[in-house]
Amino acid sequence: MTALPLLGAEEEFHVVDLETRRAAPEVDSLLSRLDGAEFAPELQRSLVETNTPVCATLDDLRHHLRRLRSTLESVAEPLGLGVVAAGTVPLADQGDLISAGARYERMQHEYQLLVSEQHICGAQVHVDVPDRDVAVQVVRRVAPYLPILLAVSASSPYWRGRDSGYASFRSMVWSRWPTAGPPGDVETAADYDAMVAELIASGTISDPGMVYFDIRPSAHLPTVELRVCDACPQVDDVVLIAGLFRALVGMARADLDAGLPLPASRHELLRAASWRAARSGLEGDLVDLSGPALVSPPILIGQLVDHLRPQLEELGDWEQVRELSRATLARGSAAARQRRAFGRRGEFTDVVDALLAHTQGREPAVAPPSTVPASPELLDAYHPEAFDEAVGAGGTVLPHYGFLFRALDRMGPRGMAAAEGALRAEQKARGVTFRLGDGEPDRLFPLDLVPRIVTAEDWAGLSSGLVQRVRALEAFVRDVYGERRIVTDGIVPASVIDHAPGWTWLGTLAPDDAVRIAVAGIDLVRDRADHWVVLEDNLRVPSGIGYSITSRRLIRSVMPDLEPPAGVVGLESVPGSLRSALFSATDSTDPDGVAVLTSGPADSAYYEHRLLAEQMGVALVTPRDLQVTEDGVLLVGAGTPRRIAALYRRLDERTLMTARGPDRRLIGRAVGNAVARGQVALLNALGNGVADDKLVYAYVPDMVRYYLGEPVLLDNVPTYPCVDPERRAEVLDRLDELVLKPVDGYGGQGIVIGPHAGVGELTEVSAAIRANPAGWVAQDLVALSSHPTFAGDKLEPRAVDLRAFVLQSHTGGTPTTEVLPAALSRVAPAGSMIVNSSRGGGAKDTWVLR
Repeated sequence: MTALPLLGAEEEFHVVDLETRRAAPEVDSLLSRLDGAEFAPELQRSLVETNTPVCATLDDLRHHLRRLRSTLESVAEPLGLGVVAAGTVPLADQGDLISAGARYERMQHEYQLLVSEQHICGAQVHVDVPDRDVAVQVVRRVAPYLPILLAVSASSPYWRGRDSGYASFRSMVWSRWPTAGPPGDVETAADYDAMVAELIASGTISDPGMVYFDIRPSAHLPTVELRVCDACPQVDDVVLIAGLFRALVGMARADLDAGLPLPASRHELLRAASWRAARSGLEGDLVDLSGPALVSPPILIGQLVDHLRPQLEELGDWEQVRELSRATLARGSAAARQRRAFGRRGEFTDVVDALLAHTQGREPAVAPPSTVPASPELLDAYHPEAFDEAVGAGGTVLPHYGFLFRALDRMGPRGMAAAEGALRAEQKARGVTFRLGDGEPDRLFPLDLVPRIVTAEDWAGLSSGLVQRVRALEAFVRDVYGERRIVTDGIVPASVIDHAPGWTWLGTLAPDDAVRIAVAGIDLVRDRADHWVVLEDNLRVPSGIGYSITSRRLIRSVMPDLEPPAGVVGLESVPGSLRSALFSATDSTDPDGVAVLTSGPADSAYYEHRLLAEQMGVALVTPRDLQVTEDGVLLVGAGTPRRIAALYRRLDERTLMTARGPDRRLIGRAVGNAVARGQVALLNALGNGVADDKLVYAYVPDMVRYYLGEPVLLDNVPTYPCVDPERRAEVLDRLDELVLKPVDGYGGQGIVIGPHAGVGELTEVSAAIRANPAGWVAQDLVALSSHPTFAGDKLEPRAVDLRAFVLQSHTGGTPTTEVLPAALSRVAPAGSMIVNSSRGGGAKDTWVLR
């Protein structure tokens, strides 16, 4: 680009009555007090348009957008009116109150109801392209990227007093015009003018201004005009869109000058991508047309910003657009924010108040959430036996669940049943499955519709305790494969470690400075006294992070009006945090130097392996893809072999040690030797199982006190090692009161719940304990908290636990510990207290509040 391309924007606003918050056909009162050069009427008399001057920089554009909005407000407010920048407003009446003028009257006569329903507002951006032949070519090259810009702008979830289910319902209303949608496939300005002339001759449109393509050469300016976007409440979203659009135009012109071919994009697929963007906004997956494939918005937008970096840097916009894109993704779409505003009290006036404030760059006043009575239809015969996390005594819904139950009540059993059917269909389409064991078929991941909420106060306490626990466990693993000070000092008996099923010589291979527990999955439960306790530590290959991310997307997709409230921690940053932890284990800066190591599609959690690799932007590999040489571990196959510096291990030690490489030789020992030489980091480290069996678990509070010198923040369930003669005698005497667990058990296998067991089962477990005391522990029975769970036509209380994920990494050489917000709530089947999927359990989307 030899000269800085100029740009400008047109914004459309709804005029609303400040008392009723309904759309008000009072634009004439405003325009009579405004400068006609910058303000203009729209088709409906409840809409007004602003036009910025031509701008050279994004900062100039932001200044004028804010100035024009402020001017509108200053004129409107004395009249009892306000202005809203959004695709739609929730409170608008259908009517025939169109603006004066022969053109608008002709449109009403021709298009009838379509005109009456045009209570919608968009934002248009113009970028300078003086040569009309070039402009036509730019339009064709930029068109495939427009669905991303639509998703960024999505601000119209409500239509005439109800939730549309879309993030941009304005797009759906707008799409009914005969010339709406992707641009026509023409190559020159002459072809474009001929097409417009034919449309006018056909009587379909009356003038060139009625060519409503998503992008077009402007009908009256020497520009390319972006028309696909909703009006945006936040000025910064308009600036972001303008920055991206100007860079896209610059890229298209550069590609055209270089003679690069036109990007392939089917017209039908482009329409489908636009529909998906209107449906999802930034809260669901978008269509990556290069696949095509469904991709999360943070990845797709991040890729677009990176792809446009040369143009953005040339324009001086790189840092600003990068930061704006990150802020927008963290904030979520305007549609999602409106649903959160509505969810607090179920009032559309709250939505309009929030839009009025955001339009002027203010934070809205937040009304306190109101409680709601339990729905008699959904909570008929809801009688929890333990502490229930959502429903209190007498069927009263707890305050922080009020907005959730209002949404569920609006859906009712039929709506929830339909959402459950849509959920299963979407899971099938996305391949969200797991497998119980070898030879078993893939099953849909069992996901319940009703999210679980963890308050900010609870999460703060849990986070402190989880960080402390994982730090102590890390110190223990280092110690037992080294000096074994904890044994010498009499804190943990030597027999506990020597007979631990998870101890292996492979644990001695990790370098002294390596992080051994990079990813920990800690299972917690809430007891009858509303007290959190740790049930189990998972330090080998804990699964669930990917399923947590997917659960959020699926629930948002099938129940868009069930929008999390303000303050729910988003999960967009989770893949990046995991990626950073992996890269911190190596000195390599090569983006291709990290990979996820899986056993392949037969693995029960292969879906998660594939998802996390995709989300982190790293390779997914199996042992057959790896070759170990004197120089380290190489990824071989198609293309030139490349060195792998870190492997996120998602297969167990036995599978790795029996796996074969591309030469059919066993590869596990060779990988272990490469770890010992410091040529590759293996995360999690081999040998971590010594710290997460059921017997070692009993000593974790002692580890906290011994290694950290701190009071224990998270308690264990009281545990009785049967290897101890006195404890064993007590356990055998109380079999019908306790929970009996095999030390090396996992997935809920082998557990006997004494109060629920028959005489025969208790006799068998008694004999097993006597025969192998070191192989068993007993625990007090914890009455797990319950949570409403959808069961066909009503909600039922089901026992739940919580798997929280803790990351450890080296940042600047200093170990850091971080609790991810991607917690996974697991839910037991009816009548059971075992939540594992292998025993019929399911999962819930978990909303962690800030």
